[in-house]
Amino acid sequence: MKYSKQREIILAIVKESDKHPTAEEVYMEARKRLPSISLGTVYRNLHILVELGMIKQIKGLDEKDRFDKTLKDHGHLLCTVCHKVYDADDVLIDTLKDNIEKESGFVTQSYNIVVTGICHTCMKERRYENEFTRN
Repeated sequence: MKYSKQREIILAIVKESDKHPTAEEVYMEARKRLPSISLGTVYRNLHILVELGMIKQIKGLDEKDRFDKTLKDHGHLLCTVCHKVYDADDVLIDTLKDNIEKESGFVTQSYNIVVTGICHTCMKERRYENEFTRN
């Protein structure tokens, strides 16, 4: 694969992020570093990086695909108020996976577990007033 400055910047943005950015969020950050970059270039390169196994694409967290620097299977916590995505504790997710296998006899090859709720920050700031009645 040919070297690409755009791809290098996009990879760096995903690797530096702890918030599982969307393509649009990567694009906004990339424009700060390379103002001439297009949204199409960001999408194309994100998908190339996924195909190369350098980042992971996460579907099903919310309405948009997100990108993750952590390649191994792990769970996510999605705040329904601020929409921030957190990595779930590996021990908790592994325990859940082990229990599923033990109870069902199903052998897990990979997983994508998403738990939705309200994060500590939103609870502390009481930004959740209507969230309990949504579901």
